[in-house]
Amino acid sequence: MQTRELGRSGLKVSALGLGCMGISFSYATALSKDEGVALIRQAVDRGVTFFDTAEIYGPFVNEEVVGEALRPVRERVVIATKFGFDIDPAARAARGVSSRPDNIRRAVEGSLKRLGIETIDLLYQHRVDPDVPIEDVAGVVRDLIAEGKARHFGMSEPGLATLRRAHAVQPVTALQNEYSLWWRAPETNGILAACDELGIGFVPYSPLGKGFLTGAMDKNAGFADNDFRKSVPRFAPEALAANQAFVDLLNEVANDKGATPAQIALAWLLAQRPSIVPIPGTTKLTRLEENIGAAEVVLTAADLARIESVASGLKVAGDRYAPSHMAMVGREAREKTT
Repeated sequence: MQTRELGRSGLKVSALGLGCMGISFSYATALSKDEGVALIRQAVDRGVTFFDTAEIYGPFVNEEVVGEALRPVRERVVIATKFGFDIDPAARAARGVSSRPDNIRRAVEGSLKRLGIETIDLLYQHRVDPDVPIEDVAGVVRDLIAEGKARHFGMSEPGLATLRRAHAVQPVTALQNEYSLWWRAPETNGILAACDELGIGFVPYSPLGKGFLTGAMDKNAGFADNDFRKSVPRFAPEALAANQAFVDLLNEVANDKGATPAQIALAWLLAQRPSIVPIPGTTKLTRLEENIGAAEVVLTAADLARIESVASGLKVAGDRYAPSHMAMVGREAREKTT
């Protein structure tokens, strides 16, 4: 697979990574540990070198799967994980966000142990903690890098001012935000422009709209109680029906290119900037191979203009998260400063 550099950091990864969350968390199709290990190793065999996990995925279980899968090929891969939640170890449930310095260190020590590694390649703050100045967070990560426990600093879903303040203390290598043809806020809220200016790589999560942009579901799609999409407004039947126009667009382009809607959605992201590295997730080998194939799909200027001319006129129905999750993004107005 082609490789890309995350911004100007020198950190090179495969053009498409693997978001490992769904292997053991959030969806009803979670795999057993052995199945998850097998899938991740199949991704390595097909050229994927960038793997994304977090302590909250499970919690804890996902890091164990990723660690076991990648141990034999540790020197060939880049492992990203995240801190930022206050996790009750007995109940294995999040009690809220927490980026207190002591909690960051606790999280990192746990992640290192579960992953079975000495250094985390890319350490993200998962969500901004409004009660901890971001300068303090970046300072702890800077110290962890100096101690050899991490190599690069990343952030997920920060506001623009928060990103700049963090970057001034410890350079941010990668920013992970939701971004797809279905959610294009980074284009208009200054985040992508700031990444360009500061030399920060951009890692879109949910690049396939949590499965919707694959074309595999319609307004009649049902979700199990343990599938988090059941509570997401964007996946309500009426929203799915209204948003079908996005899938119709992808299907039209896919038919002309001899590709699939998912491949066009990923190829569109790859075409936006050379430092964009999407991390689609899956639990199926066939989908993994399909996603990887997107790196070979070339969208011409005419293709991109065609997509833009239609997509710019479409309005997305439904919020991207339930209210409880939306409360953890867009916190910049409340965040403390030093």
